[in-house]
Amino acid sequence: MRIGLLTEGGYPYVSGDARLWCDRLVRGLGQHEFDVYALSRSQHQEDEGWIPLPPNVRRVRTAPMWTAEDDEVVLGRRARRRFTECFGELAAVLSGASGSAPAVSKGSSAGTSGAIKGPSGGVSTLEADRFANALYGLAELARETGGLAGALRSETAVRALERACRAPGAHRTAREARVPDLLAVAAHLERALRPLSLDWYEDDGLGAVDLCHAASGGPAALPGLLARHFTGVPFLVSEYGVRLRTHYLTAPDAPPAVRSLLAAFHGRLAAEAYARAEVVTSGNTHARRWQERCGADREKLRTVYPGMDARPFAEVGESPECADPDALVWVGRVEPAKDLVSLLHAFAEIRKRQPKTRLRIVGAPAGSEGTAYLGHCRTLAAQLFPDEADGPHAAGDNPVSFEEVGGPELPALADAYASGAVTVLSSVVEGFPISLVEAMLCGRATVSTDVGAVVEVIGGTGLVVPPRNPRALAEACVALLRDPARRARLGAAARARALELFTVEQNIEAFHGIYLEIVSRAPIRRVVLDEAGAPLPFAVPAEAHVPIRRGAPSPSLVVRGGPGWATARPVRATSPAPAPEGAR
Repeated sequence: MRIGLLTEGGYPYVSGDARLWCDRLVRGLGQHEFDVYALSRSQHQEDEGWIPLPPNVRRVRTAPMWTAEDDEVVLGRRARRRFTECFGELAAVLSGASGSAPAVSKGSSAGTSGAIKGPSGGVSTLEADRFANALYGLAELARETGGLAGALRSETAVRALERACRAPGAHRTAREARVPDLLAVAAHLERALRPLSLDWYEDDGLGAVDLCHAASGGPAALPGLLARHFTGVPFLVSEYGVRLRTHYLTAPDAPPAVRSLLAAFHGRLAAEAYARAEVVTSGNTHARRWQERCGADREKLRTVYPGMDARPFAEVGESPECADPDALVWVGRVEPAKDLVSLLHAFAEIRKRQPKTRLRIVGAPAGSEGTAYLGHCRTLAAQLFPDEADGPHAAGDNPVSFEEVGGPELPALADAYASGAVTVLSSVVEGFPISLVEAMLCGRATVSTDVGAVVEVIGGTGLVVPPRNPRALAEACVALLRDPARRARLGAAARARALELFTVEQNIEAFHGIYLEIVSRAPIRRVVLDEAGAPLPFAVPAEAHVPIRRGAPSPSLVVRGGPGWATARPVRATSPAPAPEGAR
């Protein structure tokens, strides 16, 4: 099978989102071929280069999302009118303005979809069809003219957006948009719609793959939508962090008009991707609820947990007695969302009940904000816990230590979890808690806050407390520190659960099955006829080559909507010619 893997800001670059699980997926499915189509986010990401690629990656094509070269395409009068109509309709949908949808574009599937839930949870089939018509109309115009980069950056686009915001029926926040707001929204739409102008959708590109797999929603899903629209390639969307939710959380400071228009665009794009995808996967039930709320059909949704490599943690997991019974361990990226302040206040209460307890905070700061937060936590730890000494002539030592993996005491990540009897997670915001799974693979008892997918991951093998509640966090930690037998039982159960649900092997096996399911249900793009002229479904299995016996010509194939070199007419399969009588 040939898979078109679509990424944005990740694989195959050295840094970025979903890089690790994409690499594990590609290497784990060595029997399949992969074509990688990657959108980069920055010059720095491109300068860092790619990770080593396995031999089953046939080709890699990249395009920048952080800059756009002038395509030097000059639209004629008819093309300008079509662009104004399509982009104006797109803007009208985002602003909520009333209007009649343009004619359905060639091959458009708009109008055939079922009721689609909008970002607000309501049913809006008409609005979804208007958005699809406008989007695919722009895509077809870009394909015919050679690109729309200049048009999307033009004054025409800004004026179309302004007319939509001033039109009857537009939302109040859209009507309040000023010129700076319109310019900001137009610039964001230009970046988000850059995949429309790519030359990836021909018969020698995404049109030649058996399946498009978008490794995230948002811009990465747009090439898959266009490949499906132009060539009928089936489409799969995987999200380990829902992009629409990420947009809501990362744009709180923008003006209300900008937030409203961009939220409408991302919501409509997500709903369109969910509607056209054959299957939509999420990394946990928390993300799955977001997908359903944003328009995904419940029958299409699957939960596929991220795959973790259990081998680095095997030795620690099989030797639980190596832990320090008086040590708590926190592992992760240091940033405000991890709420280490609450953990430090909880540790002050723990020290009153268990004076010998130590807290090891292991992790590096995430960016400049994380560096500032780490400095604040160090200052707070020094205030709450003055250095302690064993005697009057000994140097003092703070019971809270801030460390990083790679030093002499913690050379590997598994050593961090091995250094304590209980692993603590104190986050106020969390998606899929990777550090929690790592602790489970190490056979450690855990105390976690009830955020994100924590309860789903733990499944009764650890203690869970409300977030931002230092007292509850302290009581749970003390309960485990005082009960070694309970710690051992929970750690063993946690390790068994992690090995069953969260390994690389289960992740690869799940996607392997989904690939086969989608291709088996997709419309037949290769047709083989038998002697009677009837089609032979599955004459070319997804994972096998047709065996050619000596003396028997192989069946001829017709590719519908595929490469132009394909035979124009179906060819009947023939029986093997009889061998000469003397050769029997």
